[in-house]
Amino acid sequence: MTDTVRLAVNGSDVELRVEPRETLADALRRTQGTRSVRLGCEHGACGACTVRLDGRTVRSCLVFAIQAEGAQVETAEGLAAHDACFQRLQESFACGNAFQCGFCATGMLMTASELLAEEPRPDADSVRERLAGNLCRCTGYESIVAGVLRAVDGATDPATDPATGEVTER
Repeated sequence: MTDTVRLAVNGSDVELRVEPRETLADALRRTQGTRSVRLGCEHGACGACTVRLDGRTVRSCLVFAIQAEGAQVETAEGLAAHDACFQRLQESFACGNAFQCGFCATGMLMTASELLAEEPRPDADSVRERLAGNLCRCTGYESIVAGVLRAVDGATDPATDPATGEVTER
């Protein structure tokens, strides 16, 4: 038995045929080819599957696809195409080599872009607090925090002190 779910994914109206207990993460990957929605823990603890659902970040592994009926869903692919803040974060993270394996990158980017939309000039502690729900097993987080702070400052080099968030040189 399948249900039809109508929603907008990255600005395009779509109809998805889903099983009643299929998660939004699985449905997006299966029907839309959305590879930025990664499946890590499938318990909502790692943040790899983070998407925006009606403007708020959610763990898509914890949302049934049928719960998204009529919703606006944005993934990293959609934001990378049109959101200047998201693009600035991507550039900043790449400039400072914020990631090693990159598995957590899209969840971190989604969460950081929501933070900057709400708080355009966060300090390092605010960044750490907001990103606390996203797990990274490679970096120790300091390069990621520095990447967010570089994006805030508009810096184009990796010379941000991760402990203080201050740009040390330009």
